[in-house]
Amino acid sequence: MADTSAAHAKRSAAGPSEAEVAALVDALGVSPASNLIGVLQDVQEEFGWLPASAIERVARRMRIPLSRVWGVVSFYAQFYTEPRGKHTVRCCRGTACHVRGGKRVIQAIGNTLGLRDGETSDDMMFSFETVACLGACALSPVAVVDGTYYGKVTPQRIEQVLARIIAAESEEGGADG
Repeated sequence: MADTSAAHAKRSAAGPSEAEVAALVDALGVSPASNLIGVLQDVQEEFGWLPASAIERVARRMRIPLSRVWGVVSFYAQFYTEPRGKHTVRCCRGTACHVRGGKRVIQAIGNTLGLRDGETSDDMMFSFETVACLGACALSPVAVVDGTYYGKVTPQRIEQVLARIIAAESEEGGADG
């Protein structure tokens, strides 16, 4: 799923404005009866990450102590408190992937994007992370790019996938610079 220009702009390092956060929380109908994790997922879906201002507004609206909301956010690996890139690249570092060449795939991703595990590119185009398991061990090594699984992936294949995305972004004028 490709981001629209407006949605990607919200993913900038500056984050959404207070008005955008307030409008989203209102649109979601957040109340004390809301499901906290579901609300946080919806906010993150919209902004690409969970800005502190959004976490604070959700806590107030749901009448939950801010420390409890931060506890949930920090417990679950699915939540991000830093801006994320338009494209997310994940690579498995689990045992099955590791013994079948996952380390070389991780290195190829890092070299292609100029990123290390856990980093986001300065232009906010890519975020790269390794994960303990992607749940597709029979297809190892596995990488996931923007939700699409690539099984039995080789360094060359992941480089081709990333090159296509980079080329498409360049054609669309999506990359700064």
